[in-house]
Amino acid sequence: MHGYSRLGMPRLSAVLAALPPRPEQERRRPGTQAAEHCGEACVFSYFGVSLKNVVVISKRSPPGSVYRSPQVFQKLWPYMQQAESNHTQNLLMTVWNSKGHKVWKPCIHIDTPQAELPKSNGLFIIEANGGLNQQRLSICDAVAVAGLLNATLLIPIFHLNSVWRDSSHFGNIFDEDFFIHALRNHVNVVRELPDDILQRFDHNISNIVNLRVKGWSSTTYYLRKVLPKLEEMGAVRIAPFSNRLAHAVPSNVQGLRCFANFEALRFSNSIRLLADKMVDRMVKSSSHSGGKYVSVHLRFEEDMVAFSCCEYDGGEEEKHEMDIARERSWRGKFRRRGRVIRPGANRVDGKCPLTPLEVGMMLRGMGFDNTTSVYIAAGKIYKAEKYMAPLKQMFPRLQMKETLATSEELAPFQGHLSRLAALDYTVCLHSEVFVTTQGGIFPTS
Repeated sequence: MHGYSRLGMPRLSAVLAALPPRPEQERRRPGTQAAEHCGEACVFSYFGVSLKNVVVISKRSPPGSVYRSPQVFQKLWPYMQQAESNHTQNLLMTVWNSKGHKVWKPCIHIDTPQAELPKSNGLFIIEANGGLNQQRLSICDAVAVAGLLNATLLIPIFHLNSVWRDSSHFGNIFDEDFFIHALRNHVNVVRELPDDILQRFDHNISNIVNLRVKGWSSTTYYLRKVLPKLEEMGAVRIAPFSNRLAHAVPSNVQGLRCFANFEALRFSNSIRLLADKMVDRMVKSSSHSGGKYVSVHLRFEEDMVAFSCCEYDGGEEEKHEMDIARERSWRGKFRRRGRVIRPGANRVDGKCPLTPLEVGMMLRGMGFDNTTSVYIAAGKIYKAEKYMAPLKQMFPRLQMKETLATSEELAPFQGHLSRLAALDYTVCLHSEVFVTTQGGIFPTS
């Protein structure tokens, strides 16, 4: 009926339309404005209708704004099981065709190095911030800038990140001797501050000027702004250095950046030894598919969920935990005046990290069945017992570093997230297929 709900109650729009107009002076009486905002309760009281007899229909959330993947999975699971009984061939055996191998070309085109490097213009110091892969990219950029400026590079300093909380130094993660030797004909690299620099700056690295360089700065900027300071003072610092060099650079600079990444950087001996064992074990556990496996970089750690400001299905307990996590790692950042957290809008915009369940459904939708070997590269998964269960249900042949290596083997790496990430990195590097679940730099490192 027009003007009535299906329950026979008058619609709010019809009720409002039936109200007699009020005189202008009455509309402006003190307290009237507050009454205008009291909503349905005031309207029904006006007509003498008891709120006990009113059925309140809550407004539906916009499509895609609420996490409903568990419900979707429950509906799809029977079909997945049915598909398992009909599979004929593991997708890993045919995922790459011969044409795909022909398009990959090395990016390193470095001219024959000079017999002897020219006299250095000064010492270049950088601080690599972030996690393992941000650090790796910062190191490669630092080598490229040092070559551009004809500077001596101090072994990069690692910033103690508030999220990663890893106190590792360069030599704990990368092979320092190999790095210096590999670059010897391109960039001079030193382990410590030279004596003349120490004396000039009173044996305090903080006295060396820290240049504030904007993100993605061009080579022209470095030549015009940084080089004069380097020549004038003999040493400069850039801290932090993450993303301080543009992607688009001259080919000789890009060549040096690639050389650092693919030829000069290798993990420390302790990391390489365990990582190689883990790769061998992963290949053997994937014998049913010719030693081939899928690797997934799963970003569903507590800090990742907290930073995304997304909501899942944990209710008030989850909201409380996320508030604590945000305050612990980013003190006050999410409580600033004017900052509004909109979980629903974030989800609609595709900014929410995929849960392990969603990753599993995505892989199954791509054609990978339950015989596929999967390696999960991840930190400590948020509520792992709850969220990992459906992924393991879909992929029983699932491995992580905790299952490929013994607790005794992992003991020296515990508490050092960048070193643990290096183990993940190596196992992923040898996989047949790599899947990333959240925007980041792991795939590009």
